[in-house]
Amino acid sequence: MRTNIRNTLAATTVAVAFLGGTSTTAFAETVPPTPIEEGVLQPGPPVEEDESGFVEAPLEEAELPPFSGKPSDGPNAEYCGPPKNIYKPTANKGKSHKAVSVTQANYNGTSRTARSWFKAGVGGTVKLTYSGELKASAGVVVAELEAKYGVDLSVEVTAKVGNEVQIDTPPRKTTYGSYGVWRMHNTGTSYTMYSNCKTSAKSTVTSYTPWHVGWNLWEK
Repeated sequence: MRTNIRNTLAATTVAVAFLGGTSTTAFAETVPPTPIEEGVLQPGPPVEEDESGFVEAPLEEAELPPFSGKPSDGPNAEYCGPPKNIYKPTANKGKSHKAVSVTQANYNGTSRTARSWFKAGVGGTVKLTYSGELKASAGVVVAELEAKYGVDLSVEVTAKVGNEVQIDTPPRKTTYGSYGVWRMHNTGTSYTMYSNCKTSAKSTVTSYTPWHVGWNLWEK
């Protein structure tokens, strides 16, 4: 979809990712070599994430085993309480943008900088997705990630129609705008902790957790 170039400045009516409202919490874990930075024009389109095999995270946790495995009584017996499903984040892979509509583009064929104005005509809902064997619920995953990284995440986020963003397009350049939801890309482990303090086999879980609505911008 191609939008018109407007040379007059207009105030954006809806806050977008790079205009404010985002978390400035630094990531303490591993990040990709060239992470996407919101509000910074990229030299080219974002690399598509391979999300084949990913499914929506369950709202309910996996069923616990009927037998708790509590050890026999004794002074040295270990007891970790009722069985429970665990999820622990292990590595932060940076931000990932999930588009909910087609990419918009403006080409500036003039010799002056022009103002490009992108407006979302289509919206959509993005949910927490994962690959691997997840025993905990989506709500547990969100809570653990929020506690570890100090950010506000959600099981799902809806990007609504009408969100706008303005950006300068240099002479002889094309500016692109992709509207959707920014997500936190993580890996973690999921397992069951039994009453006798033993655990089930640990599964590596890769997840994309909805963060906030915003635009991904680049030019070439």
